[in-house]
Amino acid sequence: MLRAILLLLPVLVHAADQKEIPKNNPYQSVSDIARGKQMFLGHCAPCHGPEGNGGKGANLAQPNLPRGADDPSLFKTIQDGIPGTEMPRAWEMTDHEVWQVAGFVRTLGKLGGAQSSSGNATRGRELARSKAHCLNCHVIAGEGVAMGPELSEIGLRRSAAFLRRTLLDPQTSIPQGYAFVDIVTTNNERVSGFRLSEDTYAVQVRDLTGRLHSFWKTELSEYRRDLTRTPMPSFATTLSDPEREDVVAYLLSLGGTR
Repeated sequence: MLRAILLLLPVLVHAADQKEIPKNNPYQSVSDIARGKQMFLGHCAPCHGPEGNGGKGANLAQPNLPRGADDPSLFKTIQDGIPGTEMPRAWEMTDHEVWQVAGFVRTLGKLGGAQSSSGNATRGRELARSKAHCLNCHVIAGEGVAMGPELSEIGLRRSAAFLRRTLLDPQTSIPQGYAFVDIVTTNNERVSGFRLSEDTYAVQVRDLTGRLHSFWKTELSEYRRDLTRTPMPSFATTLSDPEREDVVAYLLSLGGTR
């Protein structure tokens, strides 16, 4: 009997994985949306913000979600997470609860208009490449230096409020897992930059010129990590208020959502 059950388990697991997902969210009542909001605030808001307008997680306050174009894809994104990113799977939620969260997330798209910018994206593009020097540290559509996060699709992932805050105070939006490091080798070579990867034996770093370095930890006499330090400057005085808003408008346009 036990042997028969063990042989049947893979079939049952496969059947569960192949279950049909409804084409339309079956739980969209007022009480379902209210329950979805409660779970969103408890599980999702720490990364996506209480209004879903982005932070460490993507901006959900927009009518068209790249990973949730229809109800089944949004359900799967919430349930399974996104491999290779900080988005975990919702292992603690039932299907009913996932649908309720998905229903609430849909309501956030109605806030999209509030996440726009009054700036001029064309002027912002020029400022990003000149006065703001964004391409010295970021890549946009293949241009620039990959020191900071790539900005090619930043408009899909961040809200206007998040971008304004970052331009004024970059320390408020340091990515999770980011670490600025200062290294001194046993040969007295000094390197400062951000950590690309690290394990028990080695560390890889990109310095402030964009050059890559790889060290065995046995080669290091000093190794300091700082999770609160970023080489990105504040643009509070470098750019005027209208200029910052132009840059925000340009960044929001990246990714084709605005």
